[in-house]
Amino acid sequence: MTHTYSVSGMTCEGCEAKVKYLLGKVEGVTHVSIDLAKGEAAINMTEHISIVKLKEALKEYPKYQLTSQVAENHIMPAFAEERKSWLATYKPLLIIAAFITGVAGIVSINEGQFQAANFMNVFMAGFFLVFSFFKMLDVKGFASSYSMYDLLAIRFPVYGFVYPFIELSLGIAYLIHFNPTVTNAATILVMGFSSLGVVKSVVDKKKIRCACLGAVFNLPMSTVTIIEDLLMVAMAATMLMFSH
Repeated sequence: MTHTYSVSGMTCEGCEAKVKYLLGKVEGVTHVSIDLAKGEAAINMTEHISIVKLKEALKEYPKYQLTSQVAENHIMPAFAEERKSWLATYKPLLIIAAFITGVAGIVSINEGQFQAANFMNVFMAGFFLVFSFFKMLDVKGFASSYSMYDLLAIRFPVYGFVYPFIELSLGIAYLIHFNPTVTNAATILVMGFSSLGVVKSVVDKKKIRCACLGAVFNLPMSTVTIIEDLLMVAMAATMLMFSH
């Protein structure tokens, strides 16, 4: 038998995959088909499964709300992603970038002279510390989103839980000027590899959420994410040359 339910809170292909996976683990469920546009889940089951049991499968992700479609005229409207302008969409990221850039610029002026090397070091420290902070607000939510596109996290989900702490460590390393060669090389490796999954997702035109600011903001995966990662790689490479 097949029953169709309304599921609100799904905003991207990552959400679709997560809901499908969670509902598919319920005993008695043989197949789950998700219609992201309609916000619906068609569930094949060997016998009737109570809606309470199905909701229980989604309890760790409260943003996904499953409801029964009692009648055609009483179907809950599917979640419609709010259409925003480019500026409105990336406003949180732009404000954070401007804040970090401003602080780094102020700190890097010494006796009226702008010191580029110091600016990049402070910027890198601020970037990693701030971005790791947002990821740590919901490590589980970040790991779930990150595993949808990062090439390493896809195979080893635990990497998604470790990644925020890697960023935190890099932020502290830049802050205390710990072994610039090792710190910059590690940044190139981490951010360079991370960008591979981002590039693949953008090229494949996957509509998934970018996890750069954790699960706090709903930012789409786009060329902006690629630029962000490659900018960090470029800065680290430049500083690596300066350190020799």
